[in-house]
Amino acid sequence: MHITSHSFFLYLTGYYFYRFMNKLLIVFHSLCGFLLLNSISFQVQAVEKQIIRIAYLTQEKEIPPALSNLDPFIADKGIQGAKLAIADNNTTGQFTGQAFVLEEYIVPINGSVLDAFKAIDADGFHFVVINLPAKDLTSIAGLNPDTPQLLLDVGSIDDQLRTEACFANVLHFLPSRAMRADALAQYLLKKRWQKWLLVTGLNEQDRLFAMALKRAAKRFGMKIVAEKQWQHDYDARRTAQADVPVFTQGIDYDVLLVADEAGVFGEYLEYRTWKPRPIMGTQGLIATAWHRTHEQWGAVQIQNRFKKQAGRWMEEQDYAAYLAIRSIGEAATRTQSNDILKIKNYLFSEQFALQAYKGQPLSFRSWNGQLRQPILLAAARSMVAAAPITGFLHPVSELDTLGYDRAETNCQ
Repeated sequence: MHITSHSFFLYLTGYYFYRFMNKLLIVFHSLCGFLLLNSISFQVQAVEKQIIRIAYLTQEKEIPPALSNLDPFIADKGIQGAKLAIADNNTTGQFTGQAFVLEEYIVPINGSVLDAFKAIDADGFHFVVINLPAKDLTSIAGLNPDTPQLLLDVGSIDDQLRTEACFANVLHFLPSRAMRADALAQYLLKKRWQKWLLVTGLNEQDRLFAMALKRAAKRFGMKIVAEKQWQHDYDARRTAQADVPVFTQGIDYDVLLVADEAGVFGEYLEYRTWKPRPIMGTQGLIATAWHRTHEQWGAVQIQNRFKKQAGRWMEEQDYAAYLAIRSIGEAATRTQSNDILKIKNYLFSEQFALQAYKGQPLSFRSWNGQLRQPILLAAARSMVAAAPITGFLHPVSELDTLGYDRAETNCQ
């Protein structure tokens, strides 16, 4: 058979085209296999992602009598901080193969918090954020003290829970009354305002804060020159201009310390006392875990993010709930585990350090579960200082100059 050069050229062209297409098909099959394997791998990773489930327990509150139209009632204190922390945890979890899930349990006003907690327990939650008063926390913590469960207290400030009625499964995220009183006392010692007039309200909470102030005065060498109880049970807004000067007359003092946690009368003491003296305590210059005027150490960033999410300023309970869930996130990330015992051991270890927009890392006191943290001293529209004040030293941590130290409690 005679083969022309033209036919031979077509033959070669077809041959090489066939080989090219064959190789291209092989590459295509390889690519499809690669994509399929990666898809399967991705699905397996998604299935095997570590899940950390966190419950949030609180109870609805009755709207209290309006003492001021400037401060609206906030029904969602706490939960907004928890939601922000969950989002931050899951941002990190994208890189660590972990997912954090938050479930809300909100008890009606007349409902039972114990029944709600039993439901949480039945649902298998190992981490429970509790935004409830001290008496409810005590009842809940006593139900299953030996179970592998961690209760994250973001609602109580009682010293009793840090000194006597301690639970090994409870962590406290708000500063106690003693920590707040010590923060004020350190600042007053620095200013050399050593003579105090102590004014206390009629509520049990006011009495407890007054006890903390007395302890702080003794601890830092201050002198309470007089202690008076506000007995007026009528509206202080109407008669404060006449009552307060008489109430404070005849006493030689540097500063007036007020214990009025409900805000019944404390706001009306300023600018009405017989002598021109500063007001501190639950009103005036306050000691708090968080304040809207706080802008240092990157606080502006979280203030803006929170305000964008919630449509309001961050409150103390929001900050405490944020710290609680971020602590779980930090421990889960570092241990690469969702195991309750591993996370709890890490939280109490010396390696745990939580960055919290306060200039230094936070950690837990191993003897009572209290979160060490700086305390902000703030007026209505300005940050004044942060305690511990420079110069107050401690062999372990300057943060332990605030509140009850290890040797001062029965908690171990």
